[in-house]
Amino acid sequence: MSTLVKEQVRIPSILGVRFANDMLESRLSDGRIISVPIAWYPKLASATKKQLKNFEISPSGYGIHWSDLDEDLSVAGFLHVSYEIEKKEA
Repeated sequence: MSTLVKEQVRIPSILGVRFANDMLESRLSDGRIISVPIAWYPKLASATKKQLKNFEISPSGYGIHWSDLDEDLSVAGFLHVSYEIEKKEA
């Protein structure tokens, strides 16, 4: 018989965001800088520079919101991880 154990994954928070060379760069609390192409996000790709710069980092630090564009991105989405990992124990 096996049991599922849920293991918490600690997600780093966003400390800063900038746009450079058609990339969105997020500086994370664990020291990483994650760069993703703006082209991956159609609303961001078609936005003006002014709209791109009008964002808010969520109070928790785990997301970015553009109210003008109705767009939200998360650290978990950048890292392609879920908040919980299910692990089987034998």
